[in-house]
Amino acid sequence: MPKAPLPPEVAELFARPNPAVVAVLQPSGAPMSVATWYLVEDDGTVLLNMDAGRARLDWMRERPEVALTAIKEDEWYTHVSVRGKVVRWEDDPEKALADIDRLSVHYTGKPYRVRDRPRVSCWVRVDHWHGWGEAKGD
Repeated sequence: MPKAPLPPEVAELFARPNPAVVAVLQPSGAPMSVATWYLVEDDGTVLLNMDAGRARLDWMRERPEVALTAIKEDEWYTHVSVRGKVVRWEDDPEKALADIDRLSVHYTGKPYRVRDRPRVSCWVRVDHWHGWGEAKGD
């Protein structure tokens, strides 16, 4: 698996609002994956945002290694997978929802519709990546 950074053409594909799945480690060491929204920040980290009541938050704090696979819309053969560690956490103050709104606008063009639940953001440093199809990067 190549080390970061991603080549420009792969980075451009990865920065799109692609369908994605994130995998984390449970306390037993077993992987758990779930569909997610993500956003590549200007510094190359990847923003993830979760409802504050999700069990995976505790798991990720305990074992901050994550994997994320983004699939090119309408072409699942082309995908980019990254691995890395959570390098920063931030609780959503007073349900301002700024980060989930950024994600929602990126994916849907509208602010996030659920406004009554606290959220938690984390940023993942991309250490390694792998691409396939158009994202092979050769």
